[in-house]
Amino acid sequence: MAQPTKPKPQVTLRPALAKDAPQIAALGSSVFSTSFGYSMPAADLQAYLESAYSTSSLSRDLSNPSVTTIVACPTYTPETVIGFAQLTRGTSEPCLEGCEQPVELQRLYVSPDFHGGGVGRMLVEEIEKVAREEGFVTMWLGVWEENFRAQRVYERMGFTKVGSHDFVMGSCVQTDWILTKRL
Repeated sequence: MAQPTKPKPQVTLRPALAKDAPQIAALGSSVFSTSFGYSMPAADLQAYLESAYSTSSLSRDLSNPSVTTIVACPTYTPETVIGFAQLTRGTSEPCLEGCEQPVELQRLYVSPDFHGGGVGRMLVEEIEKVAREEGFVTMWLGVWEENFRAQRVYERMGFTKVGSHDFVMGSCVQTDWILTKRL
């Protein structure tokens, strides 16, 4: 018997504000730890979280003109961040050579309480809209080779595998698949 579809939450998308940095940091850190923490030494996880998901790191992202961060907030609590996506300009990988005007979907995180409700898809569609408006033609991302759920989500959104790269966190080296999509 098929699982019932989760009702689509009433969500507002908006550009992230400086005051959102602590919530984005907490959400990113929590989701990353839950999704990947088991796969690396605790010290490597902690160091990575401090470098990538501290409030100061996210504040730098929010003030960086090469990074656009979109947040999802429930309409009933518009100050609460339940998801975010980041578009990062100027990044590349060797397997992207020949891709027309690439731009990276660097992060896509949604609170587990809202998984399956379409929040991730809404965030990706908004990031794609921003990218198209800026003249980008190819969107790319890296997804851990063992994150099968995310791979299926991206496949349903039209992304295909074009290569891989090492993702290094301290002594832990994992393989990310590089996926692309024509916008």
